Amino acid sequence: MNKPLNEQEIIACGRQAVAVEAAALSELEKRLDSSFAEAVQHLSACRGKVILTGVGKSGIICRKIAATLASTGTPALFLHPTEGLHGDLGILGSQDLVLAISYSGATEELIKIIPSLKRQGLKLIAFTANPQSELARASDLVLDISTRREACPLGLAPTASTTVTLALGDALAVALLAARGFKPEDFALRHPGGTLGRRLLLKVEDIMHQRPETPLVDQHLPLKEALLEMTGKGFGVTGIIDSGHRLVGVITDGDLRRLMTRYDNPLELPVSQLMTRGPKTITANELAATALKRMQDARITSLFILSPDNRTIGIIHLHDLLRAGVV
Repeated sequence: MNKPLNEQEIIACGRQAVAVEAAALSELEKRLDSSFAEAVQHLSACRGKVILTGVGKSGIICRKIAATLASTGTPALFLHPTEGLHGDLGILGSQDLVLAISYSGATEELIKIIPSLKRQGLKLIAFTANPQSELARASDLVLDISTRREACPLGLAPTASTTVTLALGDALAVALLAARGFKPEDFALRHPGGTLGRRLLLKVEDIMHQRPETPLVDQHLPLKEALLEMTGKGFGVTGIIDSGHRLVGVITDGDLRRLMTRYDNPLELPVSQLMTRGPKTITANELAATALKRMQDARITSLFILSPDNRTIGIIHLHDLLRAGVV
């Protein structure tokens, strides 16, 4: 029975694995050449889907690369070669491009689907470590994923080789993203459930409180009416409007406390005399993230929402942005 590794030996083993993979990535970086650029050009020119195919660990890497391509603007799918041989080749379209991954270039299941790809006239790009392999010879373009050795001390488990393959896929996706002028807004459209999607897609109108819930009082009413409205609606602020429903000022709960110390009986005074003029506002079609920044800059917790003709149509509170995941 082997003696168990001590803590330092375990750490050394881990560091060695990382070092081997880092060296493999460094070699990949130096290897990128005109073939890489040509692959990006083929992908950019593809008017159909990018179909990734491979077996075993290569298949797992294919799935990740397909997901990265799809999330950065390139329609991509994974096709398992075995399933392809039993009907799934039906997902292929005449304008698709196939990216096949096999370190040896001799994966039996993969080789068997090549004739079908050729009959359909599809462009084939190979990731392989063997430029003389059957896969490489059948491909229109070959990208080298060779490594000096695996991080596995037995030299058996795909480790450095899968890291290099994944990195090459990421490099293609990133270069393709740059070539197509892909923007954060484009990324957000494909990630509507994520934080970025919410910040770049969610608009004020999606989470605002409409007019019936909005605390508003006419400018000619006394402060006590503003207090009742503020208490009833629960936003800690009341908007002051004119006869055309245009926002002319605001009174906050902080203003109320200050007014109580400044006047003997402020509750009977008209709100137009006591309000803060020039309140911060926003329109319904602006981004919720813009509302957040406006609140942060002004150190306030609410914004009144104006229509294009400057009528007050709603309110948005910091808590609404928190619930929506914008903050």
